[in-house]
Amino acid sequence: MNTCRCPLGFCNNTTRAAVAQELRRSTACILAHTAAGLNLGELEESFNKFLHEQLPKLTNDQTSTSELYDVLLDIGEEFRHIIYHIRDPKFYKYLTDTRPV
Repeated sequence: MNTCRCPLGFCNNTTRAAVAQELRRSTACILAHTAAGLNLGELEESFNKFLHEQLPKLTNDQTSTSELYDVLLDIGEEFRHIIYHIRDPKFYKYLTDTRPV
């Protein structure tokens, strides 16, 4: 019986192959669920709204102080929406962890 050192302890080659297959399947599952959880389409929508609608209003000399204030609030809401979609799938939760490094 061939043995190997693996994170799960000693195992034979058949078990190692099964573990490797399970890891590949799990990784694919994690990535699929993460992509679904992130809802990439909504993130794209939010980034586009920020870049193509809100940011130009901030740089426009004709925008009034009141309008600037409203745009800044709208940007905050868009960022909140983005953070929600990043935090929702637990895989990327560490990105918004507020504990000191």
